[in-house]
Amino acid sequence: MLHIYPINDLIEHNTESCECACNPTIDAENGLVIHDSLDRREVFENRTTKEMVMDFKEFPKMSRYSRDVIVTEKIDGTNASIYIGENGEFLTGSRTRWITPDNDNAGFSRWAHEHKEELLTLGVGHHFGEWWGSGIQRGYNLPKGEKRFSLFNVSRWGEEPILGKPVESRPKCCSSVPLIWVGKMDDLNVSTLMAHLKAGGSFASKGFMNPEGIVIFHTGGNFGLKKTFEKDEQGKWAA
Repeated sequence: MLHIYPINDLIEHNTESCECACNPTIDAENGLVIHDSLDRREVFENRTTKEMVMDFKEFPKMSRYSRDVIVTEKIDGTNASIYIGENGEFLTGSRTRWITPDNDNAGFSRWAHEHKEELLTLGVGHHFGEWWGSGIQRGYNLPKGEKRFSLFNVSRWGEEPILGKPVESRPKCCSSVPLIWVGKMDDLNVSTLMAHLKAGGSFASKGFMNPEGIVIFHTGGNFGLKKTFEKDEQGKWAA
């Protein structure tokens, strides 16, 4: 990773890893670690007093409601990701930071590096999924020590083609989150899908009768919504 950092700042920036007191921005796609100055020089550089005005903020474009949605099971594990660069870079991450086998999150980075050759077949890009199983959140009745990595992008890595898109062959060490329903947003019946999941139990781990909920991905807006059985109104970490 290439580090971009300010000189003569209030601190000496760490350019040996992605961890720094300035909380740098990680541009994994371009292989950059961009450090922020603690003296806030960015606010004043290249601006005269007259030019110091508020930056214009564009109102975001709205998506059409009546578009396809993909509903999958929400697995209660820990968010994990793999980044593969064009030059063969191989990075692992949690939801909020880069991780390594020596500074890990529930053993995901160690597992990923053990299966690196297989995982490289995912191709260039950032691949997100859920790391779940024994010792993580609900556990899903998996045998002691058994954990799994399930990719979120079922359109690409799922068990069957959806919305007219062919699926790709994923590494054998991975699965994909279970697909529950595909259709138009207008036809979505969340209550029915939740009742079906509750009655039949987890699709990810057959026989486990305490699933967490569902994820609704709106293809037109490229955003996801989650619906859970527990603490849906307060949030997962509510007291």
